[in-house]
Amino acid sequence: MTKPDPFRYFKTSREIIGLAVMMYVRFPLSLRNVEDLLHERGIDVSHEAVRYWWHRFGPMFAAKIRKRRIEGMKSSRWRWHLDEMLVKINGEWHYLWRAVDHEGEVLESFVTRTRDKKAALKFLKKATRKHGRPNVIVTDRLRSYGAALKEIGAKHRQETGRWLNTKAVCV
Repeated sequence: MTKPDPFRYFKTSREIIGLAVMMYVRFPLSLRNVEDLLHERGIDVSHEAVRYWWHRFGPMFAAKIRKRRIEGMKSSRWRWHLDEMLVKINGEWHYLWRAVDHEGEVLESFVTRTRDKKAALKFLKKATRKHGRPNVIVTDRLRSYGAALKEIGAKHRQETGRWLNTKAVCV
């Protein structure tokens, strides 16, 4: 059984709807700016229509972009640097877990109250679900990382060392 076409009851073509939603999402434009840009191209739609399309089709387009991005990342040879630090939030101490890629960009951050295997496992699952699996994971010698990586079957990808994880600290 095939899925019904989500654009079937709209008079506007799927290309125009896609263009309007992607302009609004991708660039820092207001709904009225998108309306003006489309008007310059000869497409007459109101900003309310763009807002409706964004609410209706935005999650669908976002899922497609996320899927395409993850597929592209899986084929690359990425190196992640994982670290955790103690931060004070609203007067209480928490642990901030971070994953930084080989270019120094923070991929994922996660806040927990504990610094144990359960927290590390939850953080790693969230990061790999969102960004794919890296080929090498550089960590400090925290035993929670080793236990969590062993459970998800990525223990062989872990590298530890005193000076290996300096990139994550510098960011």
